[in-house]
Amino acid sequence: MSVEPVAEAVMTTDLTVGGMTCAACVKRVEKKLGKLDGVTATVNLATGRARVSHPPQVSPEELVATVEKAGYTAALPEPPRTNEPEKSAEAEPEDADARKERERLLVTALLAVPVLVLSMVPVLQFRHWQWLCFALAAPVAVWSAWPFHIRALRGLRHSTATMDTLVSLGVVASFAWSAYALFLGGAGVPGMRMPFTLLPSASEGVAHIYLEAAVAVPLFVLTGRFLEARARRGTGAALRSLARLAAKGVSVRDGAVERLVPIEELRVGQVFVVRPGERVATDGEVVEGSSAVDLSLVTGESEPVEVGPGTMVVGGAVNAGGLLLVKASAVGADTRLARITRLVTEAQAGKAKAQRLADSVAGVFVPAVLTLAVTVLGFWLGAGADAQAAITACVAVLVVACPCALGLATPTALMAATGRGAQLGVLVGGPQSLEGLQHLDTVVLDKTGTLTSGRMSVARVTPVPDGLGQETVLRLAGAVEQGSEHPLGRAIVSYARRALPEVTSPEATLPEVSGFSALAGRGVRGLVEGRLVEVLAPGEELPAALADALGSAEKTAHTAVVVRVEGVAEALIEVGDVVRSGSYRAVERLRRLGVEPVLATGDREAPARAVAAELGIDVVHASCTPEDKADLVRRLREGGRRVAVVGDGVNDAAALAGADLGIAMGSGTDVAIGAADVTLVRGDIEALADAVLLARRTLRTIRVNLVWAFGYNAVTVPLAMVGLLNPMLAAAAMSGSSVLVVANSLRLRAWQPARGRARTR
Repeated sequence: MSVEPVAEAVMTTDLTVGGMTCAACVKRVEKKLGKLDGVTATVNLATGRARVSHPPQVSPEELVATVEKAGYTAALPEPPRTNEPEKSAEAEPEDADARKERERLLVTALLAVPVLVLSMVPVLQFRHWQWLCFALAAPVAVWSAWPFHIRALRGLRHSTATMDTLVSLGVVASFAWSAYALFLGGAGVPGMRMPFTLLPSASEGVAHIYLEAAVAVPLFVLTGRFLEARARRGTGAALRSLARLAAKGVSVRDGAVERLVPIEELRVGQVFVVRPGERVATDGEVVEGSSAVDLSLVTGESEPVEVGPGTMVVGGAVNAGGLLLVKASAVGADTRLARITRLVTEAQAGKAKAQRLADSVAGVFVPAVLTLAVTVLGFWLGAGADAQAAITACVAVLVVACPCALGLATPTALMAATGRGAQLGVLVGGPQSLEGLQHLDTVVLDKTGTLTSGRMSVARVTPVPDGLGQETVLRLAGAVEQGSEHPLGRAIVSYARRALPEVTSPEATLPEVSGFSALAGRGVRGLVEGRLVEVLAPGEELPAALADALGSAEKTAHTAVVVRVEGVAEALIEVGDVVRSGSYRAVERLRRLGVEPVLATGDREAPARAVAAELGIDVVHASCTPEDKADLVRRLREGGRRVAVVGDGVNDAAALAGADLGIAMGSGTDVAIGAADVTLVRGDIEALADAVLLARRTLRTIRVNLVWAFGYNAVTVPLAMVGLLNPMLAAAAMSGSSVLVVANSLRLRAWQPARGRARTR
């Protein structure tokens, strides 16, 4: 049972709803659930899911019963096992019902194709051909179309009409008229020939048979729905790939003993083994070993990330290097992979404004079509037209009207877009978030952890001309700082290990330090290779080159230290929170998209101005408290701006919640992510521009889908009314409209964001 508290007096329950075939079904289920006191529901045709908000006194079982009373099936999703990530319905393989529908389609095709060929090619019409067609068409009209008949009768019992009602009536009318023509209308005589025309024609004394329409309607509708189902499974491909990342078993290390256990038995705090080529079983901290891990399928990060003792790793990442021992920090539904999957699944339950309008139209569409069909029949008969022509026009109106495309316009596009976004490292909360991204014109950016790395790093090394040289000085400074626990010292050691050449000679390693001592408030010193090496705060007397570098460091708010070897100043090392490499390109891309960046940070004025100048951001707000950030967002919104806030910490939560759109860095705190509408999983600010582009492309796709869905009916229904549309062609057009809508949505799966060149620093 998927039941979760939303607020003190409101619960949310997810239901799996079966039997829905069009947007009219969606509207009916939502309406029935909405009649319960305090209940609101959002139903998704593409996923077959209903998300219901209800008071605690309305039980999930009562919700299921309400849906069943409306003529549909409903069930509560099975609860996930303790350590097993939640599964989406999209992650399941083809079920027994899908196989049964495929078999029904194959049998229908074998029976219907001979009828279509004989009816459409007069030269092949042999003596008594019409009776063979009747024998082949009878099981199609009854058995193949049985699901439509059953659902139509079920709707009749509940005083409602859906797409199945239209299909069922079309098949019954076509087959019944053909039976009348054969037995009573003279069409059953031996040697009868019937020419095939794309437009209905007069009977000339002998009633025409429309067995081709009676078989074509079930054939084309079943084919269309089969293709729709396959295409809809395609829109959930990214979600299924996330589900497949979850490990089934894990090698747990208990002292010197290693044993393979099911993933469900893994507990927080246990140490497990990740060998080269294996997936990390769950989120955890590396306790032993070093390697590179591939996060591309989890966060969209294309480059492997180096990890070692103390580094956090994500479940689902692939170990591309050495053996790792990892201590589990989260299991089951609490893992990052499970949260990503859950967020994507929840996003697919929402509806865009345009789709809500389409659903409202669909609620009255089918009854309107039935009324129109009866009116057309009465008009033709009243005007003295042939009964055959009148029935043909009526059947064509019933068959061609298709609210299916209306129901599929948004959910299929949203499924494809959210899946593609997850692959690119962007989690979108739903259609409302997409609409917010589309209309964005201002983005408020935090500095630390968003535009910058959020940790101390070496920004620049300036050696003295004609001195020992940068490589030697860096090796000596890194060696002496190995004894330091200060963040500045750790940054120098880490940089030295990365920046020095590959370990091909003794000089490339960091040598040992002896006689190490820390000078409180000044720095460290020690003996390295027999030489006194000191890394100290800058003094008053510095060589000109280092003095100039120190002035530059003060302007950028970096912390500077001087490396002295045997008392001689050899280099100046600047340490600070460096700007992320993707921030330059991200700011430029946002500007090209018409989004103005604003920097708001709790840091001091100097470092804030330095980062803003480096990135080309004009508007800067420094020394901001959480209340200041929230107030800034409020003022911008009152000024008519559509504001997004990007942040990663607890101090950003209030501003995130108060913005038109909250965007959290995936590397940030749970509080920030919980308050956000969009999460940038890979922790790269450039993903924000990708999110804006994806939103604009998705909503453009939805609009095209809806224009097609409405336009299709606006053109074909009048043609059917005036007798210019053969029922067989009407069935093909009706099925084709839904397939085209789904196929257009599927194009989002291959969407690639256009990237410009990054600006150099």
